[in-house]
Amino acid sequence: MDSLLREQEALSKRADLSAIIQEVDSTIYLLEDARQAISTSCDSPTTTLARLQNPIKQSFDGMTRGLKEAHKGLGDYSKALDKRFKDKTLPSPDEPSPFSQDALVDRAIGMHFLREGQFSVASAFLDESAASTDLVDGQRSSEPTIHSREIHSEVLQKQFAEMYYVLDEMRSKKNLMPATTWARANSARLEARGSNLEFELGRLQFIWLFLSGHHSLANVGLAERQQAALAFARDQFGPFQERYLKEIQRLVGAMAFCPNLEQSPYRQIFYSEGVWEELAMTFTREFCSLLGLSADSPLYIATTAGAIALPTLQKLRVIMEKKRTEWTTQNELPVEIPLPPSYRFHSIFVCPVSKEQTTDQNPPMMMPCGHVIALESLQRLSKVSRFKCPYCPGESHSKDAKKVFL
Repeated sequence: MDSLLREQEALSKRADLSAIIQEVDSTIYLLEDARQAISTSCDSPTTTLARLQNPIKQSFDGMTRGLKEAHKGLGDYSKALDKRFKDKTLPSPDEPSPFSQDALVDRAIGMHFLREGQFSVASAFLDESAASTDLVDGQRSSEPTIHSREIHSEVLQKQFAEMYYVLDEMRSKKNLMPATTWARANSARLEARGSNLEFELGRLQFIWLFLSGHHSLANVGLAERQQAALAFARDQFGPFQERYLKEIQRLVGAMAFCPNLEQSPYRQIFYSEGVWEELAMTFTREFCSLLGLSADSPLYIATTAGAIALPTLQKLRVIMEKKRTEWTTQNELPVEIPLPPSYRFHSIFVCPVSKEQTTDQNPPMMMPCGHVIALESLQRLSKVSRFKCPYCPGESHSKDAKKVFL
């Protein structure tokens, strides 16, 4: 990949079109000036055009040189791409897939558009997908379709519109009031989830007032800003004292370090970079959670995970074709696919005896001694009435083992 990155850097340098754009602009200015001179001057148009010939030629020569450099860099980069990613045959879309669920895929795409605020696109897509699946080869399809009304309801659209309004106010206008109003209206549900969103909004509002973020405090002194922040803390932080007492004490205690707050131990609290974006992401996560949705689009996650896994699966396919073997397991992948930690949503357990990953049909079982093995391994060990644990001297019976839920 290093050679590919070098070619990309070279392309970005060669394909700098700013000089070419300047040449185009200068050519346009020369032509406009010439037209103006011809229309207003008493000189012959031939004289004006003759004077224009050399500057126009120089501009065109400059544009040609710049385009040649850009095309050369693009050609080198294309060769590097072809060398790094060799052309491979991909599975044909006509091949039947045992995992085909067109209705669920359509729903995921529609929900993605809806989550991105593209309400009209989501509605049009789902209506057209429902119409296309109603008839298959001139016959009505027996596969259940998902109509736009099921997910593109007016209530759901209003909820996402509210979310984007709050995020826009927070990011562009530094206005926390819409988010605070929403958090207070859903305080009980957020508290049941163990969410700290409401306190984080109040904490940032306190910091914002303290640092004269509010327009009414822009031209006042330090003492007035402290008083405004302290009044806000007295009015809003009361319900959070039991859970966030230390955080509140640190916020209020930082006032003692003014006006040298940047050199104080509390600098990271008051001058943290990216705090607004982090709070926006927290709000998005909590908002979607109350709707029963994940914070990120499932379509985006599945597509990204598939792009990560595709090279490994393609390599596996080539090896299987050479060895004339087939992929026989439908419920799990035949190879390990390394995914980022953020893409791991479920716990897994590998039996220490059989070295196989447990499934719903072969769940993990915990013996009275506390050690856990897969059900199939337990059944093989318990052919007699009692058996010895493979990892400790303890003995047990198969009926004493309990199923572990991951």
